[in-house]
Amino acid sequence: MADTKPPLPHDHLPEAPPLKVSSDDVSDGQAVPDACLADQMGMTGDNQSPHLRWEPGPEGTQSYAVTCYDPDAPTGSGFWHWVVFDIPADVTELPRGAGSGSGLPKGAKQVRNDAGAAAYMGPAPPPGHGEHRYVFTVHAVKVPELGVDESASPAFVGFNLTFNTAARGTVIPVYER
Repeated sequence: MADTKPPLPHDHLPEAPPLKVSSDDVSDGQAVPDACLADQMGMTGDNQSPHLRWEPGPEGTQSYAVTCYDPDAPTGSGFWHWVVFDIPADVTELPRGAGSGSGLPKGAKQVRNDAGAAAYMGPAPPPGHGEHRYVFTVHAVKVPELGVDESASPAFVGFNLTFNTAARGTVIPVYER
């Protein structure tokens, strides 16, 4: 059986102009640091969301959203690690640990991750399952609020983002246990 990877989460969505995303903590193709790994499911990380910074979105950007998704999770549907949206348009950076809720800007909302908490959950892939990709995406959004609340599922937030994204950028670190 060939070692094929599932598609990245935005591969089958409408194209969006690029948005430059960077981080002091994670980089494309590099291992997620211990500070950003889960502190559950047999992991002993610090469970802090990574620092993220992005360039201002194109004209008309009214807010931002940040998502983290593992397309390689053995679920048949991937695994949502973090979804935060309604980030004000004047914010272009989140500090390490913002996913705990205390570092989010006023007005930003988080929905539950696939472990059930409205917070960031760091990588915790099963042992021996190979390298997983963690797709941190920043979406420049055309509306100030998506019109969904904290009870929405990550997929429903994603549905609303698909139709309101002005630009999109990613950073994709990896982790293997």
